[in-house]
Amino acid sequence: MQPALDLLKSVFGFDAFRPGQAEIIEAILNEEDVLAIMPTGGGKSLCYQLPALRREGMTLVVSPLIALMRDQVEALRRLGVEAGALTSANDPEETERVFDAIDRGVLKLLYLAPERLGSAAPLIRRTGVSLLAVDEAHCVSQWGHDFRPDYLKIGALRAALGGPQTAAFTATADEETRAEIAAKLFAAPPRVFLRGFDRPNIHLAFAAKDGPRRQLLDFVTARKGRSGIVYASSRNKTEVLAGALRHAGLPALPYHAGLDPETRRDHQERFQLEDGVVMCATIAFGMGVDKPDIRYVVHADLPKSMESYYQEIGRAGRDGAPAETLTLYGLDDIRLQRMRIDESPAPNDRKRADHARLNALLALAEAPRCRRQILLGYFGEQSEPCGNCDLCDRPPALFDGTEAAQMALSAIYRTEERYGQDHIIAVLRGEATEKATRAGHDQLAVFGKGADKAKGWWRGVMRQIYALGLVRIDAERHGAWRLTDAARPVLRGEERIEIREDTLRAKAKRADRAVPAALVAEEDEALFSRLRALRARLAQEQGGPAYIVFSDRSLIDMTARKPHDLDQFAACHGVGAQKLARYGAAFLAAINETAEEPAHPARRRAATNGDGALFAALEEAQIALSRGVEGRDKFLACTRPTLAKIAEARPRSLEALAQISGVGPQKSDRFGAVFLSIISSADA
Repeated sequence: MQPALDLLKSVFGFDAFRPGQAEIIEAILNEEDVLAIMPTGGGKSLCYQLPALRREGMTLVVSPLIALMRDQVEALRRLGVEAGALTSANDPEETERVFDAIDRGVLKLLYLAPERLGSAAPLIRRTGVSLLAVDEAHCVSQWGHDFRPDYLKIGALRAALGGPQTAAFTATADEETRAEIAAKLFAAPPRVFLRGFDRPNIHLAFAAKDGPRRQLLDFVTARKGRSGIVYASSRNKTEVLAGALRHAGLPALPYHAGLDPETRRDHQERFQLEDGVVMCATIAFGMGVDKPDIRYVVHADLPKSMESYYQEIGRAGRDGAPAETLTLYGLDDIRLQRMRIDESPAPNDRKRADHARLNALLALAEAPRCRRQILLGYFGEQSEPCGNCDLCDRPPALFDGTEAAQMALSAIYRTEERYGQDHIIAVLRGEATEKATRAGHDQLAVFGKGADKAKGWWRGVMRQIYALGLVRIDAERHGAWRLTDAARPVLRGEERIEIREDTLRAKAKRADRAVPAALVAEEDEALFSRLRALRARLAQEQGGPAYIVFSDRSLIDMTARKPHDLDQFAACHGVGAQKLARYGAAFLAAINETAEEPAHPARRRAATNGDGALFAALEEAQIALSRGVEGRDKFLACTRPTLAKIAEARPRSLEALAQISGVGPQKSDRFGAVFLSIISSADA
């Protein structure tokens, strides 16, 4: 049997395992039940895919999203692995292919959505499942935001299959959720792997909102040409932000549950297939997106917890190449998240836990030192300052903010905890407003104590004491600010508070790096662009996403190594036997700028038949029209073999064009008029 490391290189194209993978794979190969908590992008799928190739029988993979399953199946097939998925999106031909592979006993991995476990159970029982792999296992938690009721059926399925070895994987699971997963998915306690949460390739940054739309546009437009996700708190906001980015010349799309299913599918398909698309989405988008070359994630609004933040930023840079994040936050965000927790139907102990999770995220937002240290510390890990966050880029100046906090808390207390932020600040600044005068607040000892500070400065203090949990906002009393028990030691001087000076400036300028993270050396940018263009063309010909050809990390490695022959090219990251044979010659030609890359067989056939010029004209036209006349329609493309058939047949009508294999009504409607005009001109 081929050793695991040999399979890792020959099939997947990787020279070494990522941290934690080798131990988990060894445990699975030793037939142990496993629960693995690994960072998003840490290579969870490899931990069950590689063992599936080393063992007899079939591995059944339960996964929550169809798009994720289809992407993984396509990637495995391109690597020469027999894999399939049974989903509602299958056409009859695909389903028959899966059934045939099962009947012949050659299917190594079968992907299935939890909703289909019941209907597919009879088929599964007769296949001889040797490993049950459960992806996104936290979906079994009834208190998680990703809860999927059908995940509760997995335990019963496991028993019905005779108790096969089980491996469950997730990126975000606290101790309570881990216990819930173990109880519901396993017959006996599994071996638990809690592997490093650090994603050192991701730059972390936060910024207080100060013209948030401008902040967002500045960040994203500086990264034009790179794929990214912008998360927003509402459906309407995703639409508004996508429109603003399109107006700025960026290919941005909205994604939320209110869009019709066809539009949602088309937007997700464009994001998957095309380089440089920006998806403006609610948190409904992302869990099942298997796109490794997302170069940045922006939160236009504060996430709801540290776990949510970690999971969402983890969708960037899954190929290991540099990626960036930016989280914008303000007092309204904090108030909204607190209100959602308080108004949820969850029991009080769950609400307290959710408030604690939010408090941890707010502490990260207002952090005085390295963000990665605080983030990893939350998950129980220690680290040195990372050198890859905004606070390490420019260490902030700190000052003792205890006196300012005491003044604000005192003003809230002395105004009987009945007023909102604006009134509290007016009292501190000594503004004799009608409300202050009528209530007698202009006679308080605290009145005017903070007159030397601007309103923006005091808003920063108020935001920080709220983030620290020293106060709460009472919705039933029209948004009145009220003290919590945590305020008492601060008021008594028993507890000190440090505040970052930059968070109190009227125009804070922290976090958003104007210059995006460099992917390659400056002198190699032209080569990197050339390889990306080649990758995009090959992906278009195959009708798949660019990263299926090679990830950004692979192109970066090729750019750095500049291989001169196939042996050297095989050493590059992500180059296995299948990809070496399929793409090696073309990429070597592009890297070394030698003779033009080998012509596609369809182009050679067209040239041999005397149709080379017509083939080239058809190819150019279909690329221009792949997104329709206005560039907004669903992506359609004719493969090069299809174009060769058209050049050879020279159809004279739309009906004749549609009859050519590989065309059909949709493509005939999109390309027909232009193709017929080109053919007519060629024959004139």
